[in-house]
This record gives sequence, structure tokens and C-alpha cells, in this order.
Amino acid sequence: MEIRDKKFHFIAIGGVGMSGLAKYLKERGATVSGSDIQESKYTNLLENIGININIGHNSDLISNDMIIVASSAIKDNNPELMRAKELGLRICHRSDILKMISEEYSESNNSYFIGFSGTHGKTTTSGLCSYILYNAGLKPSFCVGGVIPDINTNAQFNGNKYFIAELDESDGTIQKYSTDIAVINNMEEDHLDYYKNGFSDIAKTFNKYISNKPEQNVIINLDCKGNQEFMKMYPNYNYTTFSLNCGDYTVKNIEYHGLCSEFDIIFKGEKEAHIKLSIPGKHNVYNALAVYAALKTAKINANEYTKYFEEFSGMGRRFQKVCEFNNTVIYDDYAHHPHEIKTTLEGAQKAAGKTKNIVAVFQPHRYTRFKSLWNDFKNAFENCNSLIVTDVYSAGEDKIEGINSEKFCKEVNHKNAVYISGTMEECAKKIYPLLKKNDIVITLGAGTITKLGGLIKKEYEKAGNID
Repeated sequence: MEIRDKKFHFIAIGGVGMSGLAKYLKERGATVSGSDIQESKYTNLLENIGININIGHNSDLISNDMIIVASSAIKDNNPELMRAKELGLRICHRSDILKMISEEYSESNNSYFIGFSGTHGKTTTSGLCSYILYNAGLKPSFCVGGVIPDINTNAQFNGNKYFIAELDESDGTIQKYSTDIAVINNMEEDHLDYYKNGFSDIAKTFNKYISNKPEQNVIINLDCKGNQEFMKMYPNYNYTTFSLNCGDYTVKNIEYHGLCSEFDIIFKGEKEAHIKLSIPGKHNVYNALAVYAALKTAKINANEYTKYFEEFSGMGRRFQKVCEFNNTVIYDDYAHHPHEIKTTLEGAQKAAGKTKNIVAVFQPHRYTRFKSLWNDFKNAFENCNSLIVTDVYSAGEDKIEGINSEKFCKEVNHKNAVYISGTMEECAKKIYPLLKKNDIVITLGAGTITKLGGLIKKEYEKAGNID
């Protein structure tokens, strides 16, 4: 389908994923409009590039020549959605639009559709890959799940040679795509509200995704047990492995310097490059290795891009520095799965050394995830000195009896855990007096906790220095 000839209307256009797709379609030449219940930085960005945004939902916004893109959060009684159904319009999930975009690349012999997936790391790897290609002057097009530093956007149409996308497995929609290079960071049990049979269902979904184009290159993390199991279940794909210890791509001579690291990349026993990173933690060494392998597989000369690894400062909400006051620093991180939390706190501990006190503030995300991974969460906080747990962010789910933050604080394997209830504004007021000079505070979660760092800084501005 020729995108530039079409007219798209997004219901709930202000989310990070929806706004990125809308921006891409606009830059591709389509006519785009949208609505949302409130103004945001994303709606403002879209208006600045000429997309008509309506604050509030109204059936009059829908015309009979539109393709409707509806967020999964939209209810059946939404007036725009109801009007679209009355008119018999095509109604798409955002994954359908990403598929539509990607087909322009996957059908060409002269382009590469590179998809990044996995339980963790797909936003950072897809963002890092896009950042490197952009700064190397290779004009990538991309749709990723966070704002890329310096480029200051999450999506862009920039030509038909390279298309980079973050592919979400949470609801099975990853099965729709046909990539040329599939990067699988890891497979672990998550989204068990959708994957009722746990890992076996997750593996089947990834198998369906890869089987859409079985001849493609599958770049996979060999150090992940779930990935190892997947390769045993489905051994006949064209795998290229990466690992910190073995595999086709590996590393040697890793050195950590606070928030930075450097290492040699080895391909089949031979040194190929020396990489420096300005983002912390062992997990980002994996991320860099995955991106390097993808770019090499896309036949790009390493001399064109290796220096840009060091310039990458990280994606929004991935160990993102929010503020600093009185020698206390607050970072915000999207980590909401036990493995992500452990990895983030390990990176923080390496960066902090022995002189800083690490305070983790955790907002559990979804009752179903909290319940299904309860025991894993209990063991995820060993690399912080103090743990504060706020109320569960439900993401629209109903409460589950016996699954709550107060109970969790009594059971978690941490001697300094405290439960603090209330809104983020109320939590900030309660947390600020607990902080000490030189603390490193890390807010963890996929919900409203992202606002907490800024709110704590406001408490500092009102109250003054802490001891």
C-alpha cells in the first residue's frame, strides 16, 4: 500500500509509540490527524510538524476516507471508535501500522529491516542502532520506543535503505513482522496475563515471527537461558550468536570506569573493534555487542560507526539523570521486571563504588506481573542500600487479593525496605526527609513513578539542603 496516498487518524495519539508512528507517516507523505484526552510533549511535537491534534475525543473528527489507528487502551464506547465502526472504516492496531511501514523495506532487495526484540533491552538497542546510523550519515528510518538523545525523536522517515524498529512481544503482535535481521536480546517469562502457558507460549510466538522469513539472519544472545532453550526447540534458523564469553561475537578486556566502559569486540576469534560506552553496566555491553553484530550483518563497515557508540548518552527513562541537588543525584529507569531491576541496580553499584548510598524506589507495574513474578521480585534488590516501595501502578487492571506493596515489603529479601503509600506528590513529601547527602536515588517502574524525581527536587527547593 502506498502510504503517502492515505489519510490516518490516531485515537490516543499522545503515547510514545503512537506518536512515533504518526510522525513517521506524516514525514512519509501521508495525511495524519489525531486526538487525545490531554496535551503532552508528544502532542506538542506532532502539532509542530503540522499534524492536527484535538484534545478530547469527538465523533465529528472521523470522516469516511480515513484509516483509524486506535490505541489498545481505547474502550469500545469511545465516540471516535464508534463512529469509525458505523462508517465501516479500517481500524488498525499500532502493530498493523508498523507492519505497513516495514513492508516498504522487507519487500526490497536493496534495504534492511532490522528488528530488535526481547524481554529487556529492545528500546536501548533499537535506539542505539538508529543513533549510530544517523550520526554516521547513513540516513536510517526508525520507529523506537523512546526518545533518542540528540536526535530528540522516537521516529523518523529518512530514506529506504535502513529501517530500525523496536518489536513488542508483549501481546503477540511481533508475529506480524518479516525482518531481514532479527536481534533477540533475551527471552524470559513476562506478560503472563497474555502468555498463559509461560515460556512455551513465548517461544512459539518468536518462532512464528522468525518463520515469516526463515532465511533471515537471527542475532541472538547466547548467555540467556531462554534463548538457549529456544535454539534447542527451533535449531534450523540462521543464527549468529553473541556472548560475553563465547559465540560468534564476544568481548575481551572489559574495563569499567564509573558510568563508562570500554572493551574489544572479537568476531570468531579475531579482534575487530575497540568500543567505548558512556552508559553504565554490563547489560549495556551486551546491548552494544548486539548492535555491532546487527550493523556488521547489514554489511556496514565498522570504521564508519564505531566512534558513535561513545557519544550515545542513553534512551529516555533508561538510567536517565533527572536532577541533582546537594550532591544527591536522582536517576529514573523504566525497569519493571525483576531481571531489569537487578541489572539496573548492578550498573548503579558499579558506577557508585563504595562511597555512595543507593536508594531504590520501586513502583510495581500491573498486579498480574507482580503476582506471577512475586518471588523473583523479592530477590531483585540486593544491589541497593535502601528500598522504598510505592503502591502498585495497575495500568487499568483490577486489584488481586493478597498482592500489594505493603505485604511485599514484609517479604522482600532486603533488611532496609519500607512501604510508602499515596500519590507521587504524597510520596515525594514522605521520601525527601529520608534522603541523605551523596545518595544515589533510582526510581524504578513503568508507571507514574517517572514523575517522582522532579517532585522530590521541588521538595528540596522548598525545604533546602539535606544532611
